[in-house]
Amino acid sequence: MKVFFTALLAGVIQFGIVHSASAESSLDKIKSTGVFKIATEGTYPPFTYHDASGTLTGFDVEIGREIAHRLNVKAEFTEGKWDGLIAGLDAKRYDAVINQVAITPERKKKYDFSAPYIISKAVLITRQNNDSIKTFSDLKGKTSSHSLTSNYAQLAKRFGAEIVPTEGFNQAIDLVATGRADATINDNLSYLDFKKHKPNAPVKVVASEPNGDQVGILIRKGEPELQAAIDKALTDIKADGTYLQISTKYFGTDVSK
Repeated sequence: MKVFFTALLAGVIQFGIVHSASAESSLDKIKSTGVFKIATEGTYPPFTYHDASGTLTGFDVEIGREIAHRLNVKAEFTEGKWDGLIAGLDAKRYDAVINQVAITPERKKKYDFSAPYIISKAVLITRQNNDSIKTFSDLKGKTSSHSLTSNYAQLAKRFGAEIVPTEGFNQAIDLVATGRADATINDNLSYLDFKKHKPNAPVKVVASEPNGDQVGILIRKGEPELQAAIDKALTDIKADGTYLQISTKYFGTDVSK
């Protein structure tokens, strides 16, 4: 009888430990470990890229570091190809994806987002001497270079383009510039930054979306404490002028609206 009671008590204690561990929220874990794990490409300037010294930097990277700072923890970045970033979130390899993730109805079915922190407008980019593409509708039957699962690739498909797969913005632009793809749809701010550094690149913008996409920080569903903490951090960053400082550094203006 005593052996049975001891075994039963041990089982109850073990269950309590397991239940307590499973009840720990993502925010609790972040605070207990002191690390906010963030996934990003590292190949998408000016949002996430490596500077001349090889240091990971960019608008999204600085926003991520500021959020971690407001949570009183350290930001730890994991870099990877765009097509694998969300899969890594599913596998719980990190806590969030900060990489210009557009807030779409399809993504909201499976994931949660922070409040929007930037507005992204899509532009249609072609080679300088290409006069056959002047509107998004002209993409029908043409090739367009993209990361396969990006929202821009889905937009190009809707206009009838054949997708040429790439590993990021720079490769997408390079394929257009060298004539290996007819066009690409990408972010207007990324394009402006690209032309600032490579003004002689033989590419041009021929059309742009009238309305931009809201971009948010992607997290797993069912993590309301983390979502609220990120939203509060973003609110504080904007309220104290930090957001405007970062935005002006990369774009010369406030890109939150």
